[in-house]
Order: sequence, then C-alpha cells, then structure tokens
Amino acid sequence: MGIGFGPSNLALAVALEEEHGSAVDAVFFEKQPAFGWHRGMLIDGATMQVNFLKDLVTLRNPTSRYSFVSYLHAKDRLVDFINHKTMFPTRLEFHDYLEWVAASFAGMVRYGSEVVAVRPHDAATLEVVVRRDDELHTCLTRNLVIGAGLEPVLPDGLRQGERIWHTDDLLTRLEALDTDPRRMVVLGAGQSAAEAVEHLHREYPRTEICAVFTRYGYSPADDSSFANRIFDPQAVDHYFQAPADVKRMLFDYSRNTNYSVVDLDLIDELYRRAYAEKVAGDERLRILNVSRVLDVRAGAGAVRLEVCFLPTGEVTVLDADVLVCATGYRERNPLDLLGEAGEHCRTTPEGRLAVERDYRIATDPACAWAVYLQGATEHSHGIASSLLSMTAVRTGEIVRSIAGRGARVAQEA
Repeated sequence: MGIGFGPSNLALAVALEEEHGSAVDAVFFEKQPAFGWHRGMLIDGATMQVNFLKDLVTLRNPTSRYSFVSYLHAKDRLVDFINHKTMFPTRLEFHDYLEWVAASFAGMVRYGSEVVAVRPHDAATLEVVVRRDDELHTCLTRNLVIGAGLEPVLPDGLRQGERIWHTDDLLTRLEALDTDPRRMVVLGAGQSAAEAVEHLHREYPRTEICAVFTRYGYSPADDSSFANRIFDPQAVDHYFQAPADVKRMLFDYSRNTNYSVVDLDLIDELYRRAYAEKVAGDERLRILNVSRVLDVRAGAGAVRLEVCFLPTGEVTVLDADVLVCATGYRERNPLDLLGEAGEHCRTTPEGRLAVERDYRIATDPACAWAVYLQGATEHSHGIASSLLSMTAVRTGEIVRSIAGRGARVAQEA
C-alpha cells in the first residue's frame, strides 16, 4: 500500500509491475483528484534540472516501456527531441510524460483519498484508515510505502491568502487575477524564486517586479560532472555507511548542487534584462539584494512590506499587489502519518527516524509489517536519496526488499 502517488510511488508501481507482474497486490491513495506534480510551477519554457535519462525507470531498467524515450516514441516526437540537442526537457513536457505513465496504472490508484490514521492490526499487518468522500474506510497491508512529498514553507508569521502566495500555487493564483498588478514582490534566491521573477517580468510588461533576498546575488548551481557524482547510486551507499561527522561534511559540501541555487543561464538572462532596463532608464526589474523583510501587513487591496538593506540598515517600504514566497519546502514528518504505528518505530539519538539501507524504518523486533520511506531520508541516505535522480534505483531497491522479506516469511511459515 502506498501513501501518495507522485513520481516516487508512480515509479514504485512501475517497478512492481516490471519485476513481479500480477503477483503483487498493490494500491495507492492520493489526496489529489487526479495525477499532478507541482502544477503551479509548470512555467512555460522552464526546464528540468535533471537529465531525461534519470526518469522513472531507465537507471533500473533501460529497456522499460515506461521510459522517457518510450514516451517520446509513443508521442511521435523522438526524432524531434534528438534534433533539439538537449538532455533537459521542459518541465511541462516531463509532467506530460509522468501523466502518460500514470494513465497505465489508474486501476491501482484511489484518487481523492487521504490516509488519516495508521495503526498496528497484529504483528504482521497494519491497519490503514482512509477518508474518501467524507467516509472512512479501513484497509490492511503488510507493507506501507510513504511517498507523501513535500509541503510548502512560508516565513514565520506569514499565512497564505489573497495577497500572499507560495510559488507552489503561482500559476493557479495568476489565473485568478482579473487585472495586471502594479507591483509584485518575490521573496527568495533559489531556482523557484528566479523562475518566478523571470515569468512575472515576461508575462506582465507593465508590472514592477521586485526580487528580495539576503544574498548579494543569485548563486549558480554546481552541476559540473564531478559534483554530480553525489547523485550517483553508489553515493547513497557511501553516505549511509559514513560516520556522523562525515555525513555532515558530505551534506555541507553538496548543498550548492540543490539548495538555494539557480541555473546559470537563468541568472544571466535576469542580469541581461536588469542591465538593459538600466540602460533604457526604465528599471521595472528591481533586485533588492542583501535585504531582509522586517514586516509584512496584508490589507484588502495590497500588501505592505518593510525591507531592510542589511549593510546600512536603511528601510524601504514596498506597497505591492502580491507577495510571492519562493521560500522552499520541507519534508513531511512520517511520524505525523504513522500515529500509533510510530510508537513501534525506532529513532536515532538525534530524534530522527532510524532508517535501514533498504529505506525501511527500523521497528521493534516483534513487528513483521514494514514501512518504507520515499522522502525524509536525507539524514540517513544523503542529499540525493529522495530526489528524482535516484527514483528509479530507489524504487527497485524497495521492491526487492519487500519481495525478500515476503520470501523469508513464506519460508518460516
């Protein structure tokens, strides 16, 4: 049984079919009414930061009929994509690929269904309570795989509303605007922030776009060949077996491959626009760097921000139609979902869930049921463990672990 049906558990469904066919009984519960993956950021022209070969299947099974290449062939675009000479499809096209794969597994998924409780039924099974159409249903499973994704984060004290958005809902919110805004503020210095700034500046030619961040400028992502080895499957083994101080060192060294960094081409494009406007004497793209938001007050018709320029302490007041917070995501705590079952899960001295190499939560010896994590494993498996780069390999490992545990139980019986 899987909680969530984003790319991770979709890849799991594929791995189950390809490695075990109809021998496995599986079902996935997804809160959304249909498949969707960060729809609010499917910005026109925005590209993936992941090579297309790191799709749902290729690193596990290069001959899979669910690969991105197979998708291109099915859509009669394979030759066109090759002629495009890129390894990085647009986010819109990759989302279409995910939908294409998900359509083959619609029978496994219960959309519009939310898991609200998990508790032990007996030593071998878990009882999972699901809410669907305001009714509760109970199911039993031997193995539970949590792929609940990430949740958007807003700065302390802020709540989403008519004037305060998170980039996760950017396009959805923009569709509801009935007039062009006079000024929009984007808070943040990562990829989502830069993409939001570029999109708003391009789509609203009469709107002033203010980018606010504490850094001096956008920092480029390190996607060089050697740095990218942190996303190799072998790197997970290295990280998992490393002592705690080496784990911290590896994580700190690798932050600039994934966190608060921006593709260099996008940085150059934003700088080009800002410079061109400075030459023309009409600076519609304003970069408020080395700055921090001190106060935000949302009213009926606008949101007022007090922005402090940190080197001097000078405060600028910005009256904006919208504040867009590109302030990242956090992993959902699996214990919030596990409830009573979480009481049987082991934790580390730091209070984190103890996770085995096969992504299974360590539990009391008497528990024959298993809970696997697709996410919330950075502390144990490293920065790449829950990213798309590792999805194909990770789901293969989980499937083999489930099968191996099932075989052992059958032998003991």
